Amino acid sequence: MGTPYDIDLDRNAANFQPLTPLSFLARAGEVYPDVTAIIHGARSWTYREFYARAKRLGSALSRRGVKRGDTVSVMFANTPALIEAHYGVPMAGGVLNAINTRLDAAIIAFTLDHADTKVLIVDREYSKVMKEALARARAKPLVIDYDDPEFAGAGERLGGIEYEEFLRQGDPDFAWHMPADEWDAISLNYTSGTTGDPKGVVYHHRGAYLLALANAVTCGMGRHPVYLWTLPMFHCNGWCFTWTLSVVAGTHVCLRAVRAGPIFDAIAAHKVTHLCGAPIVMATLLNAAPQEKKPLPHVVEFATAAAPPPEAVLAAMKAAGFNVTHLYGLTETYGPASINDWHREWDALPADQQAEKKARQGVRYPVLEALDVLDPETMRPVPRDGATLGEVMFRGNVVMKGYLKNKPSTDAAFAGGWFHSGDLGVIHPDGYIQLKDRSKDIIISGGENISSIEVEDALYKHPAIAAVAVVAKPDAKWGETPCAFVELKPGAKATAEELIAWCRKHLAAYKCPRYVVFAEIPKTSTGKLQKFKLRELAKGL
Repeated sequence: MGTPYDIDLDRNAANFQPLTPLSFLARAGEVYPDVTAIIHGARSWTYREFYARAKRLGSALSRRGVKRGDTVSVMFANTPALIEAHYGVPMAGGVLNAINTRLDAAIIAFTLDHADTKVLIVDREYSKVMKEALARARAKPLVIDYDDPEFAGAGERLGGIEYEEFLRQGDPDFAWHMPADEWDAISLNYTSGTTGDPKGVVYHHRGAYLLALANAVTCGMGRHPVYLWTLPMFHCNGWCFTWTLSVVAGTHVCLRAVRAGPIFDAIAAHKVTHLCGAPIVMATLLNAAPQEKKPLPHVVEFATAAAPPPEAVLAAMKAAGFNVTHLYGLTETYGPASINDWHREWDALPADQQAEKKARQGVRYPVLEALDVLDPETMRPVPRDGATLGEVMFRGNVVMKGYLKNKPSTDAAFAGGWFHSGDLGVIHPDGYIQLKDRSKDIIISGGENISSIEVEDALYKHPAIAAVAVVAKPDAKWGETPCAFVELKPGAKATAEELIAWCRKHLAAYKCPRYVVFAEIPKTSTGKLQKFKLRELAKGL
């Protein structure tokens, strides 16, 4: 039975509209038309121009038959075209699938097929791997080439039309429509998950809208921030910062490659206020040659995820003029959904105690309803003692719709009404969570997830290997890197270099182990590999 507040007070077009981040760009284009939206090399675009280009893309895609629920896959470096795709594709009703530029042809082909890709836009830097992927794939999408003047190399044309020519076919006054439902899919991001089999993580307009807003608030972006793209935009849609910048009419500064010199040049030239990245980006900045470094115009906010930075790195970043904030999330949570919110009184703590605080993954984003550490068997919260292990779980509107065409995995991920992260952690008395291990031995290298099982499967195919276990080895540059412990068959021979080369034939380069150790692998009485012992050994290598 309803209440008096339910009688004759119904949803209608005047009081209820679906939430979508597309509205952020529409507003920025109207309110701040002359503010610089995007900078790429010597070129720049205002919000008026950005909005018109996004509408042209949406219009051109619609004219080519893209409709609600159709997948448009793209493979770009961090360029203006990828920012435009985050708006133009959903303006046509399509679903954006930004492909990881580090993947090999086999995985890309799987992605194109699994996503039922209708249109593919590819940067010519990646034409070689994409050509092989298209040859493997059953999908036969319309292919559009992107020629970026900032790319100095060569690349084969794969399609019949170039991106700028395609845009000219679109209408800059395209009357795009709001999504029929805010639950409609806006993007599709593939993650290796815990098995090495790619899973298609589906985001909806509502979640993208909310996380984009939360980024602006949580990261204290203010109005007109200048954001440098050191985080790959293909990774969780750039942690949704691709949409956040339109909320605050900020400036996107594009960067094709993460190198120290161009980063410092961009910060100095454009007065960059914010950037994000994995530990490798911090290593790149701190290890820059003296001639590459430039004085920072002000304290620059740096948001990082993956493995928490060591105390020495945090101190060095602070001395260099960066304020580091630790975020945590997964592809399934639109990127960061928790933040290590800092308390002013912690500034008075000794350095080692501050580092302990900084190492924690923190508390929930304002738009996440619940973040906790639960016993996965009983689904009850573990004691808040900072010691009892449980599984980190999320609940709220910034959790994915589910895995595309994979109901069993979706049901397992949402068992008991929570999203199961697969990460093991503790929760401290103040409610801050801290990761302790990864239940499925995922290795996070340079911000990318690597399945240890996938690497082991590749090594097991080598004829000389009897047993193998791959674990994470702490790495100052990459955060973590794969380390393989190998037992050879009796009488067989193999070198570390040979096995690494073998992996390169079967895996993307970033997944290959950097260390190979020939040793007997510790096992339990039932024959299970004791990876916790190997992780300790790897730390000492």
